[in-house]
Amino acid sequence: MNNKAVVIISSLAILVGLYFTGAHLYKGEEIKQGVSFAEKHAERFVRPHSPWKGAEKPVVTVVEFLDPECESCRKFHKPLKKIVYDYDVKVKFVIRYAPLHTNSKFAIKILHAAEKQGKYWQTLDLLFEHQPEWGNHHNPNPNLIWTLLPKLGLDMKKIRADIQEPWLDEIIRRDEEDGKALGVQQTPTFFVNGKPVLEFGPEHLKAAIDDELFKL
Repeated sequence: MNNKAVVIISSLAILVGLYFTGAHLYKGEEIKQGVSFAEKHAERFVRPHSPWKGAEKPVVTVVEFLDPECESCRKFHKPLKKIVYDYDVKVKFVIRYAPLHTNSKFAIKILHAAEKQGKYWQTLDLLFEHQPEWGNHHNPNPNLIWTLLPKLGLDMKKIRADIQEPWLDEIIRRDEEDGKALGVQQTPTFFVNGKPVLEFGPEHLKAAIDDELFKL
């Protein structure tokens, strides 16, 4: 082998070594920044008013910023319910809001008024099930929600009174403020132990949860 070939091979070996070293350092910095982001914004992920289900003392916390009128949130809802079931004993799932559509805030107020009657999750299921009817983006009909709620056995008079409460506006304001600080620009947006899930789809959320559980 001549000297020129030796030099080329040596150079290639050095470049490959630098690539993998750089990739490792980048990944380490990426992880470090993720932890830093989670720590910096720790109080913004879960608030006392945030609905949740799953583990009371979780090893992993999943936060979803959703919009009841968002079509993608609706599509994700059923797969997410299965994920919640599969990870129930280890993972806490928390709901936050990013109201990006015309009737989103109205629907959120309905949800929390129903929560006072112990029917938050049933109402969320109902709103997503019938979203194409009441939340059609070309021809929305939010008043249709009033005809759906009696199916859950809710006290309708109380619901109508409770959605007027000013604390509901504060819940929405706080979620919007936290979402903005966390960089939420679309729904649904997920955070797993404070780290954003950057790729959309149930499989990517499951992978992010498994990554956190694997660290234990």
